[in-house]
Amino acid sequence: METAERLIVAADFDPRKCGGVGGAHGKVLALAEALQGMGVIIKVNSILRAYGYGLIHQLHDMGLRVFADLKLNDIPETMDTDAAMLADSWHRPEIVTVMCGASSIGMRRVKDALGARTLVLGVTVLTSMDKPHCNAVYVTDPEETVVRLARLAFVGHADGLILSPKEVATVRAIPELGELRLVTPGIRPVWATVEGDDQKRTATPADAIRSGAERIVVGRPITQATDPRDAVQRTLEEIAAAVAA
Repeated sequence: METAERLIVAADFDPRKCGGVGGAHGKVLALAEALQGMGVIIKVNSILRAYGYGLIHQLHDMGLRVFADLKLNDIPETMDTDAAMLADSWHRPEIVTVMCGASSIGMRRVKDALGARTLVLGVTVLTSMDKPHCNAVYVTDPEETVVRLARLAFVGHADGLILSPKEVATVRAIPELGELRLVTPGIRPVWATVEGDDQKRTATPADAIRSGAERIVVGRPITQATDPRDAVQRTLEEIAAAVAA
């Protein structure tokens, strides 16, 4: 895998801070333009709900691969319909997320509908959750919860997982889960500072790669940078050094 393929840039913009939904859409397109030719993947979430799946086609036209972070979570029949909407050739993303808690059946329906052209990643415990919050929701600690949800994803034929860097090594150590592709959000490059950071279980790009993550997701350290392209380049250098080591 090329170094650039390991980096997913989260294009998450608050419309209240950029002149409304139209302003957020403009920010996504401006970021996409800035990242053209770098080989990284762009992740879109809330803006898809405002602008629809046509945005995926728009980003493809700009030469970027797209991660549709939809976190699909419904009954299997509805998840199957959701996947059928995405499977349209104009809108098909390279990566899509589902919630592991939606059941192995729901995940399998999504994977069957999208086929090999789209990676289906099961979301485990959100990186904004600390131990008390995780216990309140799942009644178990983050590590135990992630392993339980990872097994559901495996049975559901998901291609991989979204999990914090803190649980990557644990999942990698379980032989039957070894084929799952692990993607870690909550990444903070060594040079980055995020004011009012809400992420609880974080790591540097190097730590995530060394622990066994295949890809990392970086948002605000890049999107809030004065020069996002330079921030991407610096992050790629961290990834490359970790892979080489």
